[in-house]
Amino acid sequence: APQIETTEIKPMPLLSWDIYGEFMAKEDQNFKRESDIKMVKQLSSKLKWTNDIDTLFKNESFEALVITDIERKIVWVNDGFSEMTGYTKRFALNKAPDFLQGEQTCETVKNRIRKKLRENSPFKEVIVNYRKDGAPYICQLKIFPLYSSALHKSHYLALEKAV
Repeated sequence: APQIETTEIKPMPLLSWDIYGEFMAKEDQNFKRESDIKMVKQLSSKLKWTNDIDTLFKNESFEALVITDIERKIVWVNDGFSEMTGYTKRFALNKAPDFLQGEQTCETVKNRIRKKLRENSPFKEVIVNYRKDGAPYICQLKIFPLYSSALHKSHYLALEKAV
């Protein structure tokens, strides 16, 4: 009978796989971030926004990105939005973000957000939103008005993350 050659398999410490897994997760996260920013830049070019998109994202972290028109109707969300909320992109399109709000969403915070949107300057706010399954989560919003000319606001960009 022919001899089967065996090679000795040395066990690797589990730690090395943990480090590799963390590295790959960060690489995936960076790739998603860059893809999201690239998409916002494409929209910026198409819609002729005058904002410097790179500056808006500089030193900012986010899970979800939401772009609304001036009437607050959603025109685009990233995959992170679906991951964070459980709602599909298709469901979110053409709706105001109010569908994420519920029983514990503070009326005072909602009024503050409306007021800040009218003031035409970037702002940060924290609101209680709800996932599709009904679970509440605390959401940090950073909202930037987007301009098609020096005086004409055409859209809003929201960077969102659960806190």
